[in-house]
Amino acid sequence: MTAVKAGEVEGTLKRLSPGVVAVLFYGPDAGLIAERAKATASRAVDDPSDPFQLIRLEGDAVAADPARLADEAGTIGLFGGKRAIWVKPSSRNLAPAVTPVLAMPLADTLIVIEAGDLGKSSPLRTLCERSPKALALPCYGDAGKELVVVVDEALRAAGLSIARDARETLLASLGGDRLATRSEIAKLALYVHGRREVTLDDVDAVMSDVSSLAVDQVVDAAFGGDRTRIDQGYRRLEAEGTSGSVVLGAALRHAMALLSARADIDAGRGSEEALRAFRGLHFRRQDAVKRQIGQWPGAALQRAVARLQTGVLESRRSAVGEAVASRTLFEIAAAARASRS
Repeated sequence: MTAVKAGEVEGTLKRLSPGVVAVLFYGPDAGLIAERAKATASRAVDDPSDPFQLIRLEGDAVAADPARLADEAGTIGLFGGKRAIWVKPSSRNLAPAVTPVLAMPLADTLIVIEAGDLGKSSPLRTLCERSPKALALPCYGDAGKELVVVVDEALRAAGLSIARDARETLLASLGGDRLATRSEIAKLALYVHGRREVTLDDVDAVMSDVSSLAVDQVVDAAFGGDRTRIDQGYRRLEAEGTSGSVVLGAALRHAMALLSARADIDAGRGSEEALRAFRGLHFRRQDAVKRQIGQWPGAALQRAVARLQTGVLESRRSAVGEAVASRTLFEIAAAARASRS
């Protein structure tokens, strides 16, 4: 089956073919994976609360006993009807368990599988991409229009409107993980309880609770070449429990915005127009960001983006992820100082 692109996932799920018996969700956004898997499994049955209709299996248990998934899939419900088997994530290879299932003549049974950030050569991803009876659906952090839709729908469901400047700032602070995004919006709704509109002060107050302002300070220190401020700021974030991969994710988004802004400047556009690449940029950061745009050439920013992409993956996979993140930030600072000189 043709590989599905990230932007096509929601449409594909709405038009799920009856011939599909297995759906694999994979990618770096664990929250989005869990949300989509739950929704897909629940829609596949008449009553998601019925444990005989929606069967939950741990991925590690399936990997340890590959035949278990086929046995469960081949079981006929006592009262008939539709069934779904929801397999939770595992670090082990589930391809041996899924392979026989795809060869079975299943009816009214859907296998929903959660996985991590699988590479192109992953046996499970390859199996599901090549089979006409399976789908492999990528789940990446919300950005652009997708993030806008998630935020607007969540605020609407809470009965809230939001001021334009507050909305831009909120969007700039979210997007790394779908469940984290929903959690932050829930906290925002609780914070403004009794009112109908969210203001910029509300967003600043709530987002500072998750150290977003401190993250911005560390990012600006890295791209400004200030190693002392990186050390001080990153230590604070570590003490508050902020993950290194979150900091690197913010740095990566900032680097990509800088690259876009630098391209605008090179094309002869003004600095104010170039700053549009930074959604919801706080006025306190504008001077620092303008200096960064002028300091960093496009080629150096491209290298920084590549280094941060590698750093984000390494920090998520490594047992010493915080050290990886710290090292990557200092490497960005060294590149900033080289660009300045």
